[in-house]
Amino acid sequence: MDLDGGKRVFHRLGGGGSDAGDKQQKVCFHWRAGRCNRYPCPFLHRELPEPTAHSSNGGLSSRRPHSFSDDSGGGFSGPRQKTHNFNSASSWGRNNNRAAAPLKKTKLCNFWSQGNCTFGEKCRYLHSWSLGESFTFLTQLDGHQKVVTAIAWPAGSDKLFTGSKDETVRIWDCQSGKCENVANLGGEIGCMISEGPWIFVGLPNFVKALNTVTSADQTLPGPVGQVYALVVGYDMLIAGTQDGTILAWRFNTVTNCFEPAASLKGHSLAVVTLVVAANRLYSGSMDNTIRVWNLDSLQCIQTLTEHTSVVMSVLCWEQFLISCSLDKTVKIWVATESGNLEVTYTHTEEHGILTLCGMTDAEAKPVLLCSCNDNTVRFYDLPSFTDRGKIFSKEEIRTIQLGPVGLFFTGDGAGQVKIWKWLDKPVTTA
Repeated sequence: MDLDGGKRVFHRLGGGGSDAGDKQQKVCFHWRAGRCNRYPCPFLHRELPEPTAHSSNGGLSSRRPHSFSDDSGGGFSGPRQKTHNFNSASSWGRNNNRAAAPLKKTKLCNFWSQGNCTFGEKCRYLHSWSLGESFTFLTQLDGHQKVVTAIAWPAGSDKLFTGSKDETVRIWDCQSGKCENVANLGGEIGCMISEGPWIFVGLPNFVKALNTVTSADQTLPGPVGQVYALVVGYDMLIAGTQDGTILAWRFNTVTNCFEPAASLKGHSLAVVTLVVAANRLYSGSMDNTIRVWNLDSLQCIQTLTEHTSVVMSVLCWEQFLISCSLDKTVKIWVATESGNLEVTYTHTEEHGILTLCGMTDAEAKPVLLCSCNDNTVRFYDLPSFTDRGKIFSKEEIRTIQLGPVGLFFTGDGAGQVKIWKWLDKPVTTA
């Protein structure tokens, strides 16, 4: 599959601080130069003083309440410290919260990434795998020989599972960071998820179910071609397959086996992403569409056709559906009074988008991660889409997975798994 892939520039008006007098009438020198990072700034972030009629304290406030909460059907699945709730569809893409401070070096040094930059600290390009003040790189896990397509950390486990197109699943000890076991499954791993004691692995023409407690394993036949997506919801294991069919199984406690439960047909090409929310299943496909399925009737109730290339990833957040595509867009969908989904906001990147991941930062504010096929992951505050930072990689990052206590993982085309962590306090970078 060939993956091809603007950048949004945001502007913040700085309000007057608590200092009185001449400061409020002077224009900020650093703001004029485009690098003021003080908020609130005591000087003006505009060429003329603001009319006092707007506010009794002499300045417009750019603050608004943060609100974000989980969709019980599953979209964002990280630890939460507080509850938030953005209810207005019109707030998407409005950068009225804060702007990221300009950073001196924004482009990765290709020589440094290859280990042979001779300029050292004098290099005008970035000597780091990340750009941002809110998260940090912890360590790297090497071992896979091809692209990492799946990462899973079972709840309560001290083991991390990674899958690759090199046909192996590697099991890592989370304390030592060492690979404890390598399982060759005889086919490219297209996806992998964990649910309870089970690890489910998508392979060509079947799904492998591995019980991490009893070490039992089952092979679930039925798929035609590679299994690209797996999700658990509505008491079913659901798989998206290469021939466009969506298959489902239920666990029979009497026979202690997974048994076929449904076969949903409608997509004309491979199904590569799935998400379940309440009694709805959302499926994204190489046929450029998203289908909405009612899991009570097992019928398709709407087909979304606004993307113009492969739909690579879908997430559910509150009443919103978030999707990304190789057409270089992230689309935000909201249900109308009729119940149908419509696009309420479109965010455009310079490159095609490979996958999405939603999480909260150390202050429990929602952040969207967008992996693009220029070997970067972009971080955005939601719903404003304010830039929060960037991760660089030698090759495309195909999978992003959340872990506990602020951890998250990325897997790339070079077979590398990197571990990252949100910081309790931002650290200023050069």
